[in-house]
Amino acid sequence: MKKKNSPQNQEDAFILEVNEELKNERIRDIWNRYGLYIVAVVIIALTAAVSFETFKSWHDKKYQKVSDVYAVAVAMQNQGKYDESLRILQDLEKNAGNSIYEQLAVLQSANILAEQDKMTEAADTLQKFVSRDDVNKSLRDVAIIKLASYQLENKPYEEIETMLKPLIEENGNWTAIAQEMLAMAAIYAKNFDQAKTLYTQITESANVPGELKSRAQDMLLILDEETK
Repeated sequence: MKKKNSPQNQEDAFILEVNEELKNERIRDIWNRYGLYIVAVVIIALTAAVSFETFKSWHDKKYQKVSDVYAVAVAMQNQGKYDESLRILQDLEKNAGNSIYEQLAVLQSANILAEQDKMTEAADTLQKFVSRDDVNKSLRDVAIIKLASYQLENKPYEEIETMLKPLIEENGNWTAIAQEMLAMAAIYAKNFDQAKTLYTQITESANVPGELKSRAQDMLLILDEETK
């Protein structure tokens, strides 16, 4: 659709449409879509550092109870019992020490806050988490992606770029998702050319999942129509 006499209104409508898409399904369910993958990455990293039997013994003796408590908190979240789940997770943060479960509890708490549309509180929780020096890198990367998604609407493009640039430059598991997130930030900033550049990079990458590449191609078609 070609631009009409009010390009400003049309751009605002396009950004509103993108905003609704974000709220409905895409970015804010990062943890729900990738949570099991993240836990798997953490477990693999741990078992690479110590033998399986040593890790199993350590886990069984010290963290079985913590694991059970975390599972209860997630189950209560899935039932919509957010306050109860948050209380359990907050207790877990205090009592699990500097462990994987303590860090998972922080991320899960942010997820619950976001589900309740408490985006400022969720962002504050993640900001404190990514500022720590003692967190697992895989979990930090997840937290950065989630934090960027929460702040697309109210942070300048430059701040989102600074946040996501390390993930993009390392060319790792989260590179394409970080590029997609930054492209969304460019759209909010009405920098459609930059958004096109980022989406093009996604479509041209050999290591991008088909679903993500398809989304990027769709967005390129929409942007082409919007900027005619």
